[in-house]
Amino acid sequence: MALLPPFLSTSPRARIAYVHDVAMAGLSFLLAIYLRVGDAWQVHVAPETLTIGAVLFTAIAAVVFLYQPMYKGIWRYASMRDLVAITKAVTLTILLFVPAMFLTGRLDDLPRSAFLINWFVLMALLGGPRFIYRVLKDGRLDFRFEARRDPDAIPVLLVGAGDGAELFLRTVQRQQGASYRVVGIVTHKKRRVGRHIHGVEVMGTLDQVEDIVATLSGRNQRPMKLVLTDANLAGEDVQALLDVADRLGLTLARLPRPTDLRDGAADRLEVRPVSVEDLLGRPQAVLDRDAIAALVSGRRVLVTGAGGSIGSELVRQVAALGPAALTLLDNSEFALYAIDLEIAERYPDLARTGCLGSVRDRRRLDQVIAEARPDVVFHAAALKHVPMVEMNPTEGLWTNAAGSRHVADVCRAHGVATLVMISTDKAVNPTSIMGAGKRAAETYCQALDVLDQDRPGRTRFVTVRFGNVLGSTGSVVPLFQRQLARGGPLTVTHPEMTRYFMTIREAVELVLQAAALGTAADAYRGRIFVLDMGKPVRIVDVARQMIRLAGLRPDEDIPIVFTGARPGEKLFEEIFHGAERPLPTECEGVLIADPRHQDHARVAALMDALEAACREGDTDRALARLRDLVPEYDAATVSAA
Repeated sequence: MALLPPFLSTSPRARIAYVHDVAMAGLSFLLAIYLRVGDAWQVHVAPETLTIGAVLFTAIAAVVFLYQPMYKGIWRYASMRDLVAITKAVTLTILLFVPAMFLTGRLDDLPRSAFLINWFVLMALLGGPRFIYRVLKDGRLDFRFEARRDPDAIPVLLVGAGDGAELFLRTVQRQQGASYRVVGIVTHKKRRVGRHIHGVEVMGTLDQVEDIVATLSGRNQRPMKLVLTDANLAGEDVQALLDVADRLGLTLARLPRPTDLRDGAADRLEVRPVSVEDLLGRPQAVLDRDAIAALVSGRRVLVTGAGGSIGSELVRQVAALGPAALTLLDNSEFALYAIDLEIAERYPDLARTGCLGSVRDRRRLDQVIAEARPDVVFHAAALKHVPMVEMNPTEGLWTNAAGSRHVADVCRAHGVATLVMISTDKAVNPTSIMGAGKRAAETYCQALDVLDQDRPGRTRFVTVRFGNVLGSTGSVVPLFQRQLARGGPLTVTHPEMTRYFMTIREAVELVLQAAALGTAADAYRGRIFVLDMGKPVRIVDVARQMIRLAGLRPDEDIPIVFTGARPGEKLFEEIFHGAERPLPTECEGVLIADPRHQDHARVAALMDALEAACREGDTDRALARLRDLVPEYDAATVSAA
């Protein structure tokens, strides 16, 4: 093995390809003779000549192939460059074989045209499997040659030796005057080290970036950027690369995700700054796409709070699944207009209706649902800014608790098949009115789900609980972005404050998955679906990372100021109450809680009293009824929790 070139000694797949090619060489000689003389080959060619020729041709090919650049490429990304390498190897093999056979047997009984036929046959046997493999994997084949490189293009080092890297290279190489010049690739797959994608070497693994940059600097090819091409790179790996980029004075960027691209975007592919979402980077949950599609496809869907952060992403993902009709409900005219316009542009054939209205208004809810006749309702409408709800308690409770009760009752009255209620981790041991109101809504939906379990044509009430989503309205990331744009400081309430985070897209995907699970199985009735939020993240760490992503230094270029916990805030959030036993589901990323159940009649009576107090603006009475509904609510623990 020590005599083999490095790419063969380190890559099992390259060795398999080498054995395949040598075998094809021997076969090609026999096929060439058969194609030349047909069934009469025994008359024209002596058996010993055939044997000697096949062995000799195979041996020569084995040596030639070994030292040709045919195994640095990856079959998945076979290109014109690979075809040129095969052509050179086959031609050299034939040129060496002809004099070798002449010295062996004077070519007395070998037809001269067989050598030309052998060239074509071997080209087909070597190139065909490579390009068929690519076509099967890719669905298409691009034979365009590389465009002339611009010497002023920005040198970049790609991180990831997969589809993203191949797309980037192909795009750069066929663009005249491309902005980027790829000088190397790093990967987390050791077996690809030493191989090539479109002629660019995979130079090493992620932990070797500093050495690779030093090597490229010695070649006068020092990169200016690290470009992430692997969308599934773990968050800790992205953070490590950010640290390396800081030390080396490089910038860290990433490709747009495939779902971010529009038609034709690949022809003008541009890198984007790495975001805090990339640093969060968790493994992608494996979703049951068929079950999610079955929940929505061909059915009538209504989304409350359709213009909000979660609601608008729900609308986008639901619209992509092909519902029969989509109804958008929101009390903000501008938010409703914006999401309605977006869906109209992206899905012009989708039947949709935009409805202004509040979940507080039961009459309006009854009217909208009677006209829309939805099969599935996603209830995302809520007031969710903790300090703001603390300052306006009756308004928050009227929307989050009483409003959710109205949505549940109207769905039940109109025979809606499934109601999916979006809840929050702040509903667990709540210290805020926002969280306690959401817990009251959870309690009511659970009570209805249990009450109606034997009722024909019953509505399924699916409650989904999760933590903060990055980039949502009123969340910490947009706040930090505004503060960075002003030059700082970034304000953090407490150095030890932590939160669970996930991206909006991931949260909504898992909401849809939980809804599909809850609709399909009676075993989940009365339970709460809880999204696996991973590990909690310190807010101050998010602030420091965002400063670094902006190319600045925390505490030097941009200060961080601690302002103290705000009303209703806890230092840490929980996703399960102590009395809720977490259990797994068949879907990765979705758990269930088997919580405490309350009698529906009692909960309904307390909800009536709570709403009456909210209508009258009687804060003391509203909070008293809230404590009856949510005994664990304790505003006194705000600063210590």
